[in-house]
Amino acid sequence: MTTPSTQVATSDTAKKEEKQPVKPTANFAGSHAEIIEALNFAEFGIAPKAQPPAQRGVLIETGGNHVVFSAYDFDTAVSVMVPAATPAAKGSSLLDFPELKKTLAAMVAGETKAVAAQTRVSLDGDLLATEHLTVPITTHDIDAYTQPLEAVPAMATMDARTFLAQLNRVLPTAGTDDTLPVLTGIQVTLDGETLTMAATDRYRFAVAEVPVTATVQPPKKPLTVLIPAATLSALAKRLKTHDGPVGIGLLTADRTEGEPVVILPTARATLSLGATTITMRSLDGSLPKYGKLFPETCETSVRLDRATTVRAVKKCQAVLNAKGLKNIPVMFAWDADGSLTLAPRLDTAEGEARTKGMSIPTTITHGTGEGLRGGVAAFNPGFLLDALGTFTGDTITLHLGEMKDGQISKPGLFTDGPEMAGQGYKHLLMAVRLS
Repeated sequence: MTTPSTQVATSDTAKKEEKQPVKPTANFAGSHAEIIEALNFAEFGIAPKAQPPAQRGVLIETGGNHVVFSAYDFDTAVSVMVPAATPAAKGSSLLDFPELKKTLAAMVAGETKAVAAQTRVSLDGDLLATEHLTVPITTHDIDAYTQPLEAVPAMATMDARTFLAQLNRVLPTAGTDDTLPVLTGIQVTLDGETLTMAATDRYRFAVAEVPVTATVQPPKKPLTVLIPAATLSALAKRLKTHDGPVGIGLLTADRTEGEPVVILPTARATLSLGATTITMRSLDGSLPKYGKLFPETCETSVRLDRATTVRAVKKCQAVLNAKGLKNIPVMFAWDADGSLTLAPRLDTAEGEARTKGMSIPTTITHGTGEGLRGGVAAFNPGFLLDALGTFTGDTITLHLGEMKDGQISKPGLFTDGPEMAGQGYKHLLMAVRLS
């Protein structure tokens, strides 16, 4: 028979046996500038509302004269290694990220940027210190922390400037509708000496290529993952200041035919920037196979003056906004002589008949242009501006299919030069069918 006194004793024993939180033991000393730089990268793996609260912390691991800052929000894992003075013994602390970053800024308040950057900062468990202040930082239970995705070793390297430029060309084309999650990603494919990035929101499709140098034996078949565009967009801002090469490694969840059915690995991609790795979980699914979506032949190719075309689109878009006309296209219109103008489409036949568009200098680079005369090609002005903004040359080539009933019958293809295959980049834009 259990007595009340026995129950109390059992309860006390259970409390003593409850696992105590792991004591923070990370110990290092380094410069304020290097720590802030590391935390700025680690922030890619911090989700302010992540559950449990431990996942909102930054894991700091020390030992071997370096400190590693890690963060993981279940989708993105970041690891940054910084040289620092540490004890021989290894240590680890899981500190509240927002509080740590704000406290670091507070501890150099009143100093010049130069002095703040060089300020010596040390951490002893949960105690953050400079020569002026010592302040405890809120910790989280390491046992409640889900360890980050393992980084994929780099399979190839590429020039950071080229990668960023090509990434910025496809980012505007990614979808933003969360009910169609596959379209919110950038499809990344590594095939031999080429990295291909593709994105679409159903109305436009952009494909950009980046030359890479393999660092391991290239895989026998292309590797493809689908990375959230929002993650890559945020990362693109940080890449602006990165001068060195960028390494990339991809891991797919494909099972080789004939292998036993096992738990498949988490598909992911890792970008390596020196001592920093950013590992991003792949979205489920893949983009539509776009090989057949992009035309290989056309009726007519027209070289446009890009700056003039941009100015014309902005003017026409502004006119539509001034008239309160939403979701209305702008129109490339060819007259009987083959001259091209760009005009807004107004809401009345009379208004449209009295509207005169802005003249666009053109050169026919393929075909005769006869089929364009008296025809129109209408596009969403916002999408058209996005497309034009992804090019940097003085001219841009628009490849058009056959005109039917005075309108183009297929999407327009934009490239840098006269080749429809593009020069490492091509942009397909759905035309608007006029009633």
